[in-house]
Amino acid sequence: MNIVNILEEIEKVDGEIYERLNPRRAAMKSFFNIGKKISLAAMPLALGSMFQKAYGQTTPTAVIEVLNFALALEYLEFHYYNHALLAAPNLVFPNAASKAAITTIRDHEAAHVNLLKGALGASARAEITYAMTDFTVNGAFPVYDDYATFLAVAQGFEDTGVRAYKGQAGNLMVSPGVLQTALQIHSVEARHAAHIRQMRTTQAAGAATYKPWVSLGASGQANDSGVAALDAVYAGEDLTLQANINIVGINGKTGIDKKAAVECFDEALDKASVVAIANLFLKTGNKLS
Repeated sequence: MNIVNILEEIEKVDGEIYERLNPRRAAMKSFFNIGKKISLAAMPLALGSMFQKAYGQTTPTAVIEVLNFALALEYLEFHYYNHALLAAPNLVFPNAASKAAITTIRDHEAAHVNLLKGALGASARAEITYAMTDFTVNGAFPVYDDYATFLAVAQGFEDTGVRAYKGQAGNLMVSPGVLQTALQIHSVEARHAAHIRQMRTTQAAGAATYKPWVSLGASGQANDSGVAALDAVYAGEDLTLQANINIVGINGKTGIDKKAAVECFDEALDKASVVAIANLFLKTGNKLS
């Protein structure tokens, strides 16, 4: 039995099978059904209607909200790195390689901003400018005066981005193309996070080692940034239960302790938690909601 016959058999008990598989497949099915009922002369009009149904659907409001949420985060990340490179004379990069790495990350964030703006068109949120930000959090973080602090907060930004995209993935399932692009950005943010961690290890010169992934910090909590003020970035990352299964010692593996169990999985952050983190770095009157 070929795939067409299988679908036909399933359709007998599930009339929405085409829609479940792919909305465009449903549009194609409608087109072929229409073709059986109308004259050849009317086919061009029917064809145009079919393609409008398949490809001209209005972007769901929920998807627009997610993209604008992502755009706000990308603006913050871009300005954080861009200011460090162009307008922070007291921030000293230890070598050309470190500055080149931050330049590459900055350029990635700029590309993400432009992609999201292009996708949203007239629905794009208002631009977040550098003047609207406060990356020092009222002086608590000397990010533009101390390279180590700059990297620590950069790690927090990248880890937040990874968790934020993961947290919103479910809301994008109604638009597979958008979901695919969001996951592509998500993977780049993860690479940024891993590289920043490697840069921190290099900068520490043996005084500390940062794994490429989120792990338990010295306090036993899932904040390996070394900055207590970034605890919110790692809230919930110390879970050892996945699908209601305790990963610690799973199947008798004594080597899988809590630390290993935590490192096995990354957790999503909901929008409210991400907004609270982002608002730390925005001035009063410019907070996200």
